[in-house]
Amino acid sequence: MRESLDKLMRDNAAIAPESLVCPHIPYGASHDATAAAKWFDYASDPAILDLVEQLIGPDIILWGSQVFCKPARTGRAIPWHQDGQYWPIKPLATCSVWIALDDARPENGCMRYIPGSHSGSKVYRHRVSERSDIVLNQEVEPALFDESAGRDDVLEAGQFSLHDVYLIHGSNANLSQSRRAAFVIRYMPATSTFERLAGDTHRQADVSFSMSKRPVWLLRGRDRGGNDFGIGHGDDYSLVARVSDETS
Repeated sequence: MRESLDKLMRDNAAIAPESLVCPHIPYGASHDATAAAKWFDYASDPAILDLVEQLIGPDIILWGSQVFCKPARTGRAIPWHQDGQYWPIKPLATCSVWIALDDARPENGCMRYIPGSHSGSKVYRHRVSERSDIVLNQEVEPALFDESAGRDDVLEAGQFSLHDVYLIHGSNANLSQSRRAAFVIRYMPATSTFERLAGDTHRQADVSFSMSKRPVWLLRGRDRGGNDFGIGHGDDYSLVARVSDETS
């Protein structure tokens, strides 16, 4: 994975390393099918799927992935948020597998989370922030949770954690001398539907993207939510010369 990450960053140097969206999907010359296939193999690894199945059931859809790479000294913070605030999935359900490609510690901006914040299956009110030193532009209203309860998700390179779509989490900036890179894979149960909303635009650091034509894959079991697995797998997916899923 580290070799794949080095290539990904080298071939897409114009993109903020915190915002390398969906490397398992090819995007033309800067990220061709051969490069993307390696990331797809990581995302469809049977050992990972065995663990995910224990949490979301036997019918598993791969719908997203992302590299979060915080360079030494300059890696930006991610504000407290819930993933469900951003994603067009109904009923809302996803298990995220957060794989550490480097050691992830408090000093280099490891993920932090609020224990138990997922238990009510509730998306809290978010506010928009236009700060330039953060990756995401939406954050949970501070008055709605106790930030002092936050815990560090400390991992060694090669370890991983799994978290729920409703978990409040974020991370501090990386002011250390060590890079902090991770590959995060998103799986949803095939009992939910990935809704493709035209014009559903998101912004993450310097990358804007829409999910309306993003391809998804049924990796295990049967589709029970009426998902469309044809969209994005052919000529209707806009190939762009950067690793994002922007379709404009």
